Amino acid sequence: MSLHIPFEARYAALPDRFHAQLAPTPVSAPGLIKVNHRLARELGLDPAALESPEGVAMLAGNAVPEGAVPIAQAYAGHQFGGWNPQLGDGRAILLGELRHADGALRDVQLKGSGPTPFSRMGDGRAGLGPVLREYILSEAMHALGVPTTRALAAVTTGERVLREQVLPGAVFTRVASSHLRVGTFQFFAARDDLDALETLCDFARTRHDPEADTALDLLRGVIARQADLIARWMGLGFIHGVMNTDNMTISGETIDYGPCAFMEAYHPDTVYSSIDRHGRYAYRNQPEIAVWNLAQLATALLPLIDADQDRAIEVATEAVHGFADLYQSAWLDVFRAKLGLATAREEDAKLAHGLLRLMAEAGVDFTLAFRGLAEGQEVARKLYAQPEIFDAWARDWRARLAEEGVDAETLTARLTSANPAFIPRNHRVEQAIQAGMAGDFAPFHTLVAVLERPFDDQPEHAAYMAPARPEEAVRETFCGT
Repeated sequence: MSLHIPFEARYAALPDRFHAQLAPTPVSAPGLIKVNHRLARELGLDPAALESPEGVAMLAGNAVPEGAVPIAQAYAGHQFGGWNPQLGDGRAILLGELRHADGALRDVQLKGSGPTPFSRMGDGRAGLGPVLREYILSEAMHALGVPTTRALAAVTTGERVLREQVLPGAVFTRVASSHLRVGTFQFFAARDDLDALETLCDFARTRHDPEADTALDLLRGVIARQADLIARWMGLGFIHGVMNTDNMTISGETIDYGPCAFMEAYHPDTVYSSIDRHGRYAYRNQPEIAVWNLAQLATALLPLIDADQDRAIEVATEAVHGFADLYQSAWLDVFRAKLGLATAREEDAKLAHGLLRLMAEAGVDFTLAFRGLAEGQEVARKLYAQPEIFDAWARDWRARLAEEGVDAETLTARLTSANPAFIPRNHRVEQAIQAGMAGDFAPFHTLVAVLERPFDDQPEHAAYMAPARPEEAVRETFCGT
């Protein structure tokens, strides 16, 4: 095809055992849903060209642009704690890498592009619902300031996919700093393929930790990025729902928006994922699961850390144990900002946990509880069945703010910039999906536009701030694969 896209093929240049080279499987009638204009321009692409018939054909997998070397990546992983030695891209094709405006490379991947050698008897396709969901969630997370994979485009295929029911098909174009996962390292470690492990480590350091000299440096970098990422999730009431090691990135980006959800009524034990039957990935467990996953990465890297296994275990364990302090520091930074605090005091953790405890006892909406702080104490206290209990906490909060001498205008600005008014509420996401399944993409486009400005007052979209009514509530979310 003549559409020029300046792809590089860095990962495709690695040895054959890292991937399988194959083209996407064409679809019968590709149709455009949306192209992310801003992201396209950041990648040096012309949005109008992507929206052309030639561009839509590429986004659907019907044509491979010049310079692309399409591959499916190999990886393994622990899924809900159970080991699977071979997973891999069963329904995704990496076209190549593009240079972002920030100077760094980004992977461009088609999801739902047909079967690969890693499909494990699957059809390699994606339903429209999961594609719309990932577009909405990933772009919302980006706007919320959370490291995440991005959505470049979504297209329909004109075909049907069979899951529990027959669904319209779609293809999602995902952009990521890379698609390297903890499970990518596990894949080669499990095979005692030290040469491949060294090659992968060098690739990862070049891509994500150019100043790192060793595998231990790489591990420490991943730990630091994940500590920051999980703290940001916790500060938004976000529950990933499927924190398997194949869903944890080396880059520190959120990846794979399957059964994820944003909490409404706050409780630390909240679970939405229909496949998380025992609450392994509940909201409160996410930091501990991150440590568990990082320990699996450390185990995979042991042969590269030190030839003396005992010494390797010692220093790797020390690095993983360092997550706790990094996470606690990041968590406090997030919640201090949510409380409008610009300085650090020893009692700040107690203050933040005190509010969370009140929220849990009263079942207060997570997002509204913090946004309400910016709207004044009278607004915030009305969220609680016993406002006087909130008042007692608020006295300590006001006393803490007084130590900083912050004026009302500055405090409001701090609080509104740290606490979103708009999140992808589960029922709104579901409404957009159901409308899209019926051929109406207007609710999807509206929701995406609202979520591009999550911290701004948008009076015309005030309804999108509200929690679900009982009849609208989404109590279970599904993986979609």
